[in-house]
Amino acid sequence: MRKGEKLKFKERRNVFLRDPFSLELRNHVLRGQYDGCRSIDITGDLRVIYREEGGGIVSFLAIGTHSELYG
Repeated sequence: MRKGEKLKFKERRNVFLRDPFSLELRNHVLRGQYDGCRSIDITGDLRVIYREEGGGIVSFLAIGTHSELYG
């Protein structure tokens, strides 16, 4: 990840920690190979895939462009 993308990730992570369903994150459910996971937008094409583990714990599983993550 480039430096600018890392900074944007940190900004969006902080938004996520305050409000995981903030409209700017475009949080949505995933299906198929990522069934049971959700995705948030970092930039126009950069995404983070995460899973809720329970007890308020969230695991960030992958970060990449739409094509890198979904083919």
